[in-house]
Amino acid sequence: MAKINLDALIQREDFEIAGTTNSGGRKASIAEVDLVPGAFFFSSLRKPDFQRETNEWDGQKIADFLESFLDGDLIPAIILWQSPSPNVFIIDGSHRLSALKAWIDDDYGDGKASKSFYDSMISEDQVSAADRTRKIIRKRVGSYEDFKLALTNPEKVDTKIVDRAKRLGAAAIPLQWVEGDATKAENSFFKINQQAAPINPTELILLKSRKKPNCIAARAIIRSGRGHKYWSRFSKDKQSEIENLAKEVNSVLFAPPLHLPIKTLDIPIGGKIYSAQTLPLVLGFINSVNSVAPDFSESLEDDVSGETTIKFLESAKKLAWRINSTHPSSLGLHPIVYFFSLDGRHKPASFFATIAFVMQLEKSNLFKVFISIRPKFEEFLLKFDYLIQQIFRKYRKVSESYEHIKDFYFAVMEELKHGKTPAVAVETLIKTPKYKYLSLQSNGDEVTSEEFTRERKSAVYIKEALSSAPKCNICGGYIHTNSITIDHKKRKEDGGIGSIENGQITHPYCNTTLKN
Repeated sequence: MAKINLDALIQREDFEIAGTTNSGGRKASIAEVDLVPGAFFFSSLRKPDFQRETNEWDGQKIADFLESFLDGDLIPAIILWQSPSPNVFIIDGSHRLSALKAWIDDDYGDGKASKSFYDSMISEDQVSAADRTRKIIRKRVGSYEDFKLALTNPEKVDTKIVDRAKRLGAAAIPLQWVEGDATKAENSFFKINQQAAPINPTELILLKSRKKPNCIAARAIIRSGRGHKYWSRFSKDKQSEIENLAKEVNSVLFAPPLHLPIKTLDIPIGGKIYSAQTLPLVLGFINSVNSVAPDFSESLEDDVSGETTIKFLESAKKLAWRINSTHPSSLGLHPIVYFFSLDGRHKPASFFATIAFVMQLEKSNLFKVFISIRPKFEEFLLKFDYLIQQIFRKYRKVSESYEHIKDFYFAVMEELKHGKTPAVAVETLIKTPKYKYLSLQSNGDEVTSEEFTRERKSAVYIKEALSSAPKCNICGGYIHTNSITIDHKKRKEDGGIGSIENGQITHPYCNTTLKN
Protein backbone atom coordinates (compact mmCIF):
# COMPACT_ATOMS: atom_id res chain seq x y z
CA MET A 1 0.00 0.00 0.00
CA ALA A 2 1.23 3.53 -0.81
CA LYS A 3 2.92 5.55 1.92
CA ILE A 4 1.13 8.69 3.13
CA ASN A 5 2.86 12.07 3.12
CA LEU A 6 2.21 13.79 6.47
CA ASP A 7 5.25 16.06 6.32
CA ALA A 8 3.25 19.30 6.15
CA LEU A 9 1.34 18.86 9.40
CA ILE A 10 4.03 19.80 11.92
CA GLN A 11 6.34 22.68 11.11
CA ARG A 12 10.04 21.96 10.66
CA GLU A 13 12.75 24.29 12.00
CA ASP A 14 16.50 24.52 12.57
CA PHE A 15 17.14 24.13 16.30
CA GLU A 16 20.85 24.81 16.54
CA ILE A 17 20.48 27.22 19.42
CA ALA A 18 23.01 27.70 22.18
CA GLY A 19 22.08 27.09 25.78
CA THR A 20 19.85 24.72 27.72
CA THR A 21 16.36 25.12 29.13
CA ASN A 22 14.62 24.98 32.45
CA SER A 23 13.44 21.43 33.17
CA GLY A 24 10.58 22.36 35.50
CA GLY A 25 6.83 22.36 34.85
CA ARG A 26 6.69 20.31 31.66
CA LYS A 27 3.74 18.30 30.39
CA ALA A 28 3.71 14.58 31.16
CA SER A 29 1.43 13.63 28.27
CA ILE A 30 -0.12 14.95 25.08
CA ALA A 31 -3.80 14.65 24.20
CA GLU A 32 -6.10 15.39 21.27
CA VAL A 33 -6.88 18.89 22.63
CA ASP A 34 -3.19 19.79 22.37
CA LEU A 35 -3.26 19.27 18.58
CA VAL A 36 -6.47 21.01 17.54
CA PRO A 37 -6.18 24.25 15.52
CA GLY A 38 -5.24 27.13 17.82
CA ALA A 39 -3.93 24.95 20.67
CA PHE A 40 -1.12 26.66 22.60
CA PHE A 41 1.00 23.51 22.79
CA PHE A 42 0.72 22.76 19.07
CA SER A 43 1.76 26.32 18.20
CA SER A 44 5.17 25.66 19.79
CA LEU A 45 5.63 22.13 18.41
CA ARG A 46 8.36 21.66 15.78
CA LYS A 47 10.23 18.93 13.92
CA PRO A 48 14.00 19.50 13.74
CA ASP A 49 15.26 20.19 10.23
CA PHE A 50 17.45 17.07 10.34
CA GLN A 51 14.48 14.75 10.92
CA ARG A 52 13.45 12.53 8.01
CA GLU A 53 10.28 13.28 6.09
CA THR A 54 7.09 12.09 7.74
CA ASN A 55 6.07 9.73 4.95
CA GLU A 56 6.80 6.19 6.18
CA TRP A 57 3.30 5.07 7.21
CA ASP A 58 0.54 3.77 4.97
CA GLY A 59 -3.20 4.15 5.55
CA GLN A 60 -3.55 0.87 7.43
CA LYS A 61 -0.77 1.78 9.86
CA ILE A 62 -2.35 5.18 10.52
CA ALA A 63 -5.66 3.44 11.23
CA ASP A 64 -3.89 0.93 13.53
CA PHE A 65 -2.36 3.76 15.53
CA LEU A 66 -5.62 5.71 15.83
CA GLU A 67 -7.45 2.62 17.07
CA SER A 68 -4.74 1.98 19.65
CA PHE A 69 -4.93 5.59 20.83
CA LEU A 70 -8.73 5.60 21.07
CA ASP A 71 -8.92 2.18 22.74
CA GLY A 72 -6.36 3.03 25.41
CA ASP A 73 -3.69 0.59 24.23
CA LEU A 74 -0.08 1.08 25.27
CA ILE A 75 1.66 3.60 23.00
CA PRO A 76 5.40 4.36 23.32
CA ALA A 77 6.26 7.76 24.75
CA ILE A 78 6.87 10.74 22.49
CA ILE A 79 10.36 12.13 23.14
CA LEU A 80 10.68 15.93 23.10
CA TRP A 81 13.31 18.61 23.68
CA GLN A 82 12.51 22.19 24.64
CA SER A 83 14.85 24.73 23.11
CA PRO A 84 15.68 28.16 24.56
CA SER A 85 13.47 29.66 21.81
CA PRO A 86 11.26 28.11 23.54
CA ASN A 87 9.90 25.87 20.78
CA VAL A 88 9.33 22.18 21.56
CA PHE A 89 11.07 19.80 19.18
CA ILE A 90 10.05 16.21 18.47
CA ILE A 91 13.04 13.91 18.87
CA ASP A 92 11.03 10.73 18.40
CA GLY A 93 7.35 10.25 17.58
CA SER A 94 6.64 12.61 14.67
CA HIS A 95 4.70 9.90 12.79
CA ARG A 96 2.47 9.26 15.80
CA LEU A 97 1.72 12.94 16.39
CA SER A 98 1.31 13.61 12.66
CA ALA A 99 -1.12 10.71 12.30
CA LEU A 100 -3.26 12.09 15.13
CA LYS A 101 -3.04 15.60 13.65
CA ALA A 102 -3.99 14.23 10.20
CA TRP A 103 -7.13 12.68 11.68
CA ILE A 104 -8.08 15.88 13.51
CA ASP A 105 -7.53 18.07 10.42
CA ASP A 106 -8.68 15.48 7.83
CA ASP A 107 -5.37 16.06 6.02
CA TYR A 108 -3.66 12.92 4.77
CA GLY A 109 -1.35 14.78 2.41
CA ASP A 110 -4.03 16.60 0.43
CA GLY A 111 -5.68 18.93 2.95
CA LYS A 112 -5.35 22.62 3.74
CA ALA A 113 -1.94 22.46 5.44
CA SER A 114 -0.51 20.13 2.78
CA LYS A 115 -1.74 22.30 -0.08
CA SER A 116 -0.19 25.37 1.53
CA PHE A 117 3.07 23.50 2.20
CA TYR A 118 3.40 22.33 -1.41
CA ASP A 119 1.99 25.50 -3.03
CA SER A 120 -1.12 23.55 -4.10
CA MET A 121 1.06 21.28 -6.27
CA ILE A 122 -0.02 17.88 -4.92
CA SER A 123 0.85 14.91 -7.13
CA GLU A 124 -1.78 12.50 -8.44
CA ASP A 125 -0.18 9.69 -6.43
CA GLN A 126 -0.33 11.70 -3.21
CA VAL A 127 -3.98 12.68 -3.74
CA SER A 128 -4.93 9.11 -4.58
CA ALA A 129 -3.11 7.70 -1.52
CA ALA A 130 -4.75 10.30 0.74
CA ASP A 131 -8.18 9.46 -0.60
CA ARG A 132 -7.69 5.73 0.00
CA THR A 133 -6.48 6.45 3.54
CA ARG A 134 -9.48 8.64 4.27
CA LYS A 135 -11.79 5.77 3.27
CA ILE A 136 -9.88 3.33 5.51
CA ILE A 137 -10.10 5.71 8.47
CA ARG A 138 -13.81 6.31 7.98
CA LYS A 139 -14.47 2.58 7.84
CA ARG A 140 -12.27 1.50 10.75
CA VAL A 141 -12.24 4.55 13.03
CA GLY A 142 -14.63 7.23 11.87
CA SER A 143 -13.75 10.82 11.05
CA TYR A 144 -12.92 13.39 13.73
CA GLU A 145 -16.10 15.23 12.74
CA ASP A 146 -18.07 12.05 13.48
CA PHE A 147 -16.57 12.02 16.98
CA LYS A 148 -17.61 15.62 17.58
CA LEU A 149 -21.08 14.80 16.29
CA ALA A 150 -21.27 11.91 18.79
CA LEU A 151 -21.14 14.43 21.64
CA THR A 152 -24.19 16.39 20.46
CA ASN A 153 -26.16 13.90 18.37
CA PRO A 154 -25.07 10.38 19.33
CA GLU A 155 -28.01 8.83 17.51
CA LYS A 156 -26.54 9.96 14.17
CA VAL A 157 -23.30 7.98 14.44
CA ASP A 158 -22.24 4.39 15.04
CA THR A 159 -22.35 3.23 18.69
CA LYS A 160 -18.65 2.28 18.57
CA ILE A 161 -17.81 5.89 17.71
CA VAL A 162 -19.97 7.09 20.61
CA ASP A 163 -18.08 4.82 23.02
CA ARG A 164 -14.70 5.89 21.70
CA ALA A 165 -15.71 9.56 21.75
CA LYS A 166 -16.43 9.29 25.47
CA ARG A 167 -12.93 7.90 26.04
CA LEU A 168 -11.23 10.46 23.80
CA GLY A 169 -11.22 13.16 26.47
CA ALA A 170 -9.05 10.99 28.74
CA ALA A 171 -6.83 9.53 26.00
CA ALA A 172 -3.22 10.70 26.08
CA ILE A 173 0.27 9.71 24.92
CA PRO A 174 3.07 9.86 27.53
CA LEU A 175 5.95 12.29 27.02
CA GLN A 176 9.65 12.04 27.82
CA TRP A 177 11.99 15.02 27.73
CA VAL A 178 15.62 15.17 26.64
CA GLU A 179 17.78 17.27 28.96
CA GLY A 180 20.72 19.28 27.65
CA ASP A 181 21.63 21.45 24.69
CA ALA A 182 20.93 21.16 20.94
CA THR A 183 23.90 18.83 20.37
CA LYS A 184 22.62 16.44 23.02
CA ALA A 185 19.15 16.51 21.45
CA GLU A 186 20.49 15.82 17.94
CA ASN A 187 22.66 12.95 19.16
CA SER A 188 19.63 11.52 20.97
CA PHE A 189 17.65 11.63 17.73
CA PHE A 190 20.20 9.67 15.70
CA LYS A 191 20.73 7.15 18.49
CA ILE A 192 17.00 6.50 18.89
CA ASN A 193 16.23 6.40 15.18
CA GLN A 194 18.93 3.86 14.37
CA GLN A 195 17.40 1.30 16.72
CA ALA A 196 13.76 0.25 16.37
CA ALA A 197 13.16 1.91 12.98
CA PRO A 198 16.55 2.51 11.36
CA ILE A 199 16.92 5.39 8.93
CA ASN A 200 17.94 4.17 5.49
CA PRO A 201 21.55 4.99 4.55
CA THR A 202 20.71 7.69 1.98
CA GLU A 203 18.28 9.43 4.32
CA LEU A 204 20.94 9.34 7.04
CA ILE A 205 23.41 11.05 4.68
CA LEU A 206 20.84 13.71 3.81
CA LEU A 207 20.04 14.34 7.46
CA LYS A 208 23.57 14.49 8.83
CA SER A 209 24.88 16.47 5.85
CA ARG A 210 21.81 18.65 5.42
CA LYS A 211 23.82 21.84 4.93
CA LYS A 212 26.04 20.48 2.17
CA PRO A 213 25.18 21.61 -1.37
CA ASN A 214 24.50 18.18 -2.86
CA CYS A 215 22.05 17.30 -0.09
CA ILE A 216 20.25 20.63 -0.34
CA ALA A 217 20.05 20.20 -4.13
CA ALA A 218 18.73 16.64 -3.82
CA ARG A 219 16.04 17.68 -1.32
CA ALA A 220 14.99 20.55 -3.59
CA ILE A 221 14.74 18.30 -6.68
CA ILE A 222 12.73 15.57 -4.93
CA ARG A 223 10.02 18.05 -3.91
CA SER A 224 10.32 20.20 -7.04
CA GLY A 225 11.43 23.22 -5.00
CA ARG A 226 8.52 22.95 -2.57
CA GLY A 227 8.03 21.64 0.97
CA HIS A 228 10.43 22.46 3.79
CA LYS A 229 13.07 24.93 2.60
CA TYR A 230 16.43 23.48 3.57
CA TRP A 231 17.79 26.49 1.68
CA SER A 232 15.87 29.11 3.72
CA ARG A 233 19.00 30.68 5.23
CA PHE A 234 20.13 31.85 1.78
CA SER A 235 19.12 35.22 0.31
CA LYS A 236 15.68 35.49 -1.31
CA ASP A 237 17.09 35.63 -4.85
CA LYS A 238 19.22 32.53 -4.20
CA GLN A 239 16.18 30.71 -2.75
CA SER A 240 14.15 31.55 -5.82
CA GLU A 241 16.90 30.38 -8.17
CA ILE A 242 17.26 27.07 -6.28
CA GLU A 243 13.51 26.47 -6.43
CA ASN A 244 13.29 27.21 -10.16
CA LEU A 245 16.25 24.99 -11.02
CA ALA A 246 14.94 22.16 -8.83
CA LYS A 247 11.53 22.34 -10.47
CA GLU A 248 13.12 22.12 -13.91
CA VAL A 249 15.26 19.09 -13.04
CA ASN A 250 12.35 17.36 -11.30
CA SER A 251 10.25 17.81 -14.43
CA VAL A 252 12.89 16.21 -16.66
CA LEU A 253 13.42 13.27 -14.28
CA PHE A 254 9.85 12.53 -13.18
CA ALA A 255 7.39 13.85 -15.77
CA PRO A 256 5.04 12.57 -16.99
CA PRO A 257 4.06 10.56 -13.88
CA LEU A 258 4.62 6.80 -14.05
CA HIS A 259 1.59 4.56 -13.71
CA LEU A 260 1.81 0.77 -13.50
CA PRO A 261 1.24 -1.41 -15.39
CA ILE A 262 2.69 0.60 -18.26
CA LYS A 263 0.14 1.49 -20.91
CA THR A 264 2.01 4.31 -22.64
CA LEU A 265 5.57 4.92 -23.81
CA ASP A 266 5.35 8.43 -22.38
CA ILE A 267 7.12 7.60 -19.11
CA PRO A 268 9.72 9.45 -16.98
CA ILE A 269 13.45 8.70 -17.08
CA GLY A 270 13.66 8.63 -13.24
CA GLY A 271 10.85 6.17 -12.55
CA LYS A 272 8.26 6.77 -9.84
CA ILE A 273 8.72 9.92 -7.77
CA TYR A 274 7.37 8.19 -4.64
CA SER A 275 9.45 5.04 -4.25
CA ALA A 276 12.19 3.67 -2.04
CA GLN A 277 14.80 4.28 -4.72
CA THR A 278 13.98 7.97 -5.32
CA LEU A 279 16.28 9.38 -2.62
CA PRO A 280 19.39 7.41 -3.64
CA LEU A 281 18.59 8.03 -7.32
CA VAL A 282 18.41 11.82 -6.99
CA LEU A 283 21.35 12.16 -4.59
CA GLY A 284 23.39 9.82 -6.80
CA PHE A 285 22.46 11.88 -9.86
CA ILE A 286 23.59 15.11 -8.18
CA ASN A 287 26.84 13.49 -7.03
CA SER A 288 27.57 11.96 -10.44
CA VAL A 289 27.13 15.11 -12.50
CA ASN A 290 29.19 17.12 -10.01
CA SER A 291 31.93 14.50 -9.58
CA VAL A 292 31.26 14.07 -5.86
CA ALA A 293 32.39 10.79 -4.32
CA PRO A 294 29.70 8.79 -2.45
CA ASP A 295 31.57 9.45 0.81
CA PHE A 296 31.70 13.22 0.49
CA SER A 297 31.73 14.13 4.17
CA GLU A 298 35.35 15.27 4.09
CA SER A 299 35.43 16.72 0.58
CA LEU A 300 32.45 19.08 0.71
CA GLU A 301 32.00 22.15 2.85
CA ASP A 302 28.64 23.34 4.11
CA ASP A 303 27.05 25.81 1.68
CA VAL A 304 26.67 29.10 3.56
CA SER A 305 25.55 31.32 0.66
CA GLY A 306 23.65 29.04 -1.72
CA GLU A 307 26.10 29.58 -4.58
CA THR A 308 27.45 26.01 -4.54
CA THR A 309 23.96 24.53 -4.37
CA ILE A 310 22.99 26.58 -7.42
CA LYS A 311 26.13 25.43 -9.22
CA PHE A 312 25.26 21.78 -8.46
CA LEU A 313 21.69 22.27 -9.68
CA GLU A 314 22.85 23.98 -12.87
CA SER A 315 25.12 21.02 -13.64
CA ALA A 316 22.21 18.66 -12.98
CA LYS A 317 19.94 20.68 -15.26
CA LYS A 318 22.52 20.71 -18.05
CA LEU A 319 22.87 16.92 -18.02
CA ALA A 320 19.12 16.37 -17.58
CA TRP A 321 18.54 18.54 -20.64
CA ARG A 322 21.16 16.55 -22.52
CA ILE A 323 19.46 13.24 -21.72
CA ASN A 324 15.82 14.00 -22.51
CA SER A 325 14.30 17.43 -23.17
CA THR A 326 13.54 19.82 -26.01
CA HIS A 327 16.73 21.79 -25.36
CA PRO A 328 18.92 21.93 -28.52
CA SER A 329 21.58 19.81 -26.75
CA SER A 330 19.15 16.94 -26.04
CA LEU A 331 19.88 13.45 -27.32
CA GLY A 332 16.32 12.52 -26.40
CA LEU A 333 17.19 9.13 -24.91
CA HIS A 334 13.99 7.10 -24.71
CA PRO A 335 13.27 5.91 -21.14
CA ILE A 336 11.99 2.48 -22.22
CA VAL A 337 15.19 1.82 -24.15
CA TYR A 338 17.75 3.22 -21.71
CA PHE A 339 16.25 3.20 -18.22
CA PHE A 340 13.57 0.49 -17.99
CA SER A 341 13.42 -3.25 -18.42
CA LEU A 342 11.09 -4.65 -21.06
CA ASP A 343 8.60 -5.59 -18.33
CA GLY A 344 8.37 -2.02 -17.06
CA ARG A 345 10.76 -1.96 -14.10
CA HIS A 346 12.99 1.06 -13.64
CA LYS A 347 16.69 0.08 -13.56
CA PRO A 348 18.84 2.33 -11.34
CA ALA A 349 22.07 0.64 -12.50
CA SER A 350 21.22 1.43 -16.14
CA PHE A 351 20.21 4.96 -15.13
CA PHE A 352 23.63 5.70 -13.63
CA ALA A 353 25.46 3.81 -16.37
CA THR A 354 23.72 5.96 -18.98
CA ILE A 355 24.60 9.14 -17.09
CA ALA A 356 28.25 8.07 -16.99
CA PHE A 357 28.07 7.05 -20.66
CA VAL A 358 26.69 10.44 -21.77
CA MET A 359 29.21 12.34 -19.64
CA GLN A 360 32.08 10.39 -21.22
CA LEU A 361 30.65 10.91 -24.72
CA GLU A 362 30.72 14.64 -24.06
CA LYS A 363 34.18 14.61 -22.52
CA SER A 364 35.61 12.59 -25.42
CA ASN A 365 33.66 14.49 -28.10
CA LEU A 366 32.02 11.27 -29.33
CA PHE A 367 28.43 12.36 -29.83
CA LYS A 368 28.63 12.14 -33.63
CA VAL A 369 30.06 8.63 -33.38
CA PHE A 370 27.22 7.62 -31.06
CA ILE A 371 24.59 9.13 -33.36
CA SER A 372 26.05 7.28 -36.34
CA ILE A 373 25.42 3.88 -34.70
CA ARG A 374 22.48 4.85 -32.48
CA PRO A 375 19.79 2.62 -34.09
CA LYS A 376 22.02 -0.44 -33.75
CA PHE A 377 23.03 0.54 -30.21
CA GLU A 378 19.37 0.81 -29.19
CA GLU A 379 18.69 -2.55 -30.85
CA PHE A 380 21.46 -3.97 -28.67
CA LEU A 381 19.94 -2.46 -25.50
CA LEU A 382 16.53 -3.95 -26.26
CA LYS A 383 17.68 -7.40 -27.40
CA PHE A 384 20.43 -7.94 -24.85
CA ASP A 385 18.98 -6.31 -21.74
CA TYR A 386 19.64 -9.55 -19.85
CA LEU A 387 23.41 -9.06 -20.31
CA ILE A 388 23.18 -5.78 -18.41
CA GLN A 389 21.40 -7.68 -15.65
CA GLN A 390 24.23 -10.23 -15.61
CA ILE A 391 26.78 -7.45 -15.11
CA PHE A 392 24.67 -6.01 -12.30
CA ARG A 393 24.38 -9.41 -10.60
CA LYS A 394 28.13 -9.95 -10.78
CA TYR A 395 28.87 -6.73 -8.87
CA ARG A 396 25.66 -6.89 -6.74
CA LYS A 397 25.26 -3.16 -6.06
CA VAL A 398 24.25 -0.23 -8.25
CA SER A 399 27.27 1.77 -7.04
CA GLU A 400 29.63 -1.09 -7.89
CA SER A 401 28.11 -2.13 -11.22
CA TYR A 402 27.21 0.97 -13.21
CA GLU A 403 30.77 1.86 -14.26
CA HIS A 404 31.19 -1.68 -15.62
CA ILE A 405 27.92 -1.37 -17.51
CA LYS A 406 29.11 1.95 -18.94
CA ASP A 407 32.38 0.34 -20.08
CA PHE A 408 30.39 -2.44 -21.75
CA TYR A 409 28.34 0.19 -23.59
CA PHE A 410 31.52 1.71 -24.99
CA ALA A 411 32.88 -1.71 -25.95
CA VAL A 412 29.67 -2.45 -27.85
CA MET A 413 29.76 0.99 -29.50
CA GLU A 414 33.30 0.34 -30.68
CA GLU A 415 32.24 -2.95 -32.32
CA LEU A 416 29.21 -1.34 -33.93
CA LYS A 417 31.36 1.49 -35.23
CA HIS A 418 33.23 -1.06 -37.34
CA GLY A 419 30.06 -2.22 -39.04
CA LYS A 420 29.12 -5.21 -36.93
CA THR A 421 25.54 -6.06 -36.09
CA PRO A 422 24.50 -5.98 -32.40
CA ALA A 423 24.45 -9.79 -32.28
CA VAL A 424 27.93 -10.14 -33.77
CA ALA A 425 29.25 -7.31 -31.54
CA VAL A 426 27.99 -9.09 -28.42
CA GLU A 427 29.28 -12.49 -29.55
CA THR A 428 32.71 -10.94 -30.14
CA LEU A 429 32.84 -9.31 -26.72
CA ILE A 430 31.75 -12.29 -24.63
CA LYS A 431 34.65 -14.28 -26.08
CA THR A 432 37.15 -11.82 -24.58
CA PRO A 433 38.64 -12.48 -21.11
CA LYS A 434 37.01 -9.33 -19.70
CA TYR A 435 33.48 -10.48 -20.52
CA LYS A 436 33.77 -14.26 -20.48
CA TYR A 437 31.39 -14.41 -17.47
CA LEU A 438 28.52 -13.18 -19.69
CA SER A 439 26.18 -15.73 -21.21
CA LEU A 440 23.87 -15.49 -24.21
CA GLN A 441 21.47 -17.80 -22.39
CA SER A 442 18.69 -15.64 -20.99
CA ASN A 443 17.17 -17.02 -17.80
CA GLY A 444 13.59 -15.87 -18.25
CA ASP A 445 11.07 -16.44 -15.49
CA GLU A 446 9.04 -19.62 -15.87
CA VAL A 447 5.36 -18.79 -16.20
CA THR A 448 3.03 -21.09 -14.22
CA SER A 449 0.17 -18.75 -13.32
CA GLU A 450 -2.83 -18.28 -15.61
CA GLU A 451 -3.05 -14.62 -14.59
CA PHE A 452 -1.04 -11.75 -16.02
CA THR A 453 1.18 -10.08 -13.42
CA ARG A 454 1.64 -6.32 -13.50
CA GLU A 455 5.08 -6.83 -15.06
CA ARG A 456 3.75 -9.12 -17.78
CA LYS A 457 0.96 -6.68 -18.59
CA SER A 458 3.63 -3.98 -19.00
CA ALA A 459 5.74 -6.33 -21.15
CA VAL A 460 2.82 -7.08 -23.48
CA TYR A 461 2.15 -3.37 -23.98
CA ILE A 462 5.81 -2.40 -24.41
CA LYS A 463 6.40 -5.13 -27.00
CA GLU A 464 3.42 -3.97 -29.07
CA ALA A 465 4.09 -0.25 -28.65
CA LEU A 466 7.79 -0.40 -29.58
CA SER A 467 6.95 -2.08 -32.89
CA SER A 468 5.28 1.14 -34.05
CA ALA A 469 7.05 3.73 -31.89
CA PRO A 470 8.17 6.89 -33.74
CA LYS A 471 11.82 7.33 -34.61
CA CYS A 472 14.00 10.29 -35.44
CA ASN A 473 14.03 10.93 -39.17
CA ILE A 474 17.70 11.95 -39.05
CA CYS A 475 19.43 9.35 -36.86
CA GLY A 476 16.81 6.58 -36.74
CA GLY A 477 16.78 6.31 -32.93
CA TYR A 478 13.60 6.01 -30.85
CA ILE A 479 12.02 9.36 -30.05
CA HIS A 480 10.22 10.24 -26.80
CA THR A 481 7.37 12.67 -26.24
CA ASN A 482 9.57 14.89 -24.03
CA SER A 483 12.14 15.46 -26.77
CA ILE A 484 10.30 15.89 -30.07
CA THR A 485 11.24 18.73 -32.39
CA ILE A 486 9.70 19.49 -35.79
CA ASP A 487 12.34 19.94 -38.45
CA HIS A 488 12.41 21.14 -42.06
CA LYS A 489 13.48 18.32 -44.39
CA LYS A 490 14.69 20.99 -46.79
CA ARG A 491 16.24 23.74 -44.71
CA LYS A 492 14.73 27.22 -44.67
CA GLU A 493 18.01 28.72 -45.84
CA ASP A 494 17.83 26.39 -48.83
CA GLY A 495 14.30 27.47 -49.70
CA GLY A 496 12.37 24.96 -47.60
CA ILE A 497 8.85 25.99 -46.62
CA GLY A 498 6.68 25.21 -43.62
CA SER A 499 4.49 22.62 -45.33
CA ILE A 500 3.46 19.30 -43.82
CA GLU A 501 5.30 17.50 -46.61
CA ASN A 502 8.52 19.31 -45.68
CA GLY A 503 8.24 18.50 -41.95
CA GLN A 504 9.71 15.64 -39.95
CA ILE A 505 10.12 14.72 -36.27
CA THR A 506 13.66 14.60 -34.91
CA HIS A 507 15.69 14.65 -31.73
CA PRO A 508 16.72 18.20 -30.72
CA TYR A 509 20.45 17.39 -31.04
CA CYS A 510 19.97 15.86 -34.51
CA ASN A 511 17.93 18.89 -35.60
CA THR A 512 20.12 21.69 -34.31
CA THR A 513 23.65 20.31 -33.97
CA LEU A 514 24.14 17.25 -36.14
CA LYS A 515 22.20 18.59 -39.12
CA ASN A 516 23.99 21.92 -39.05
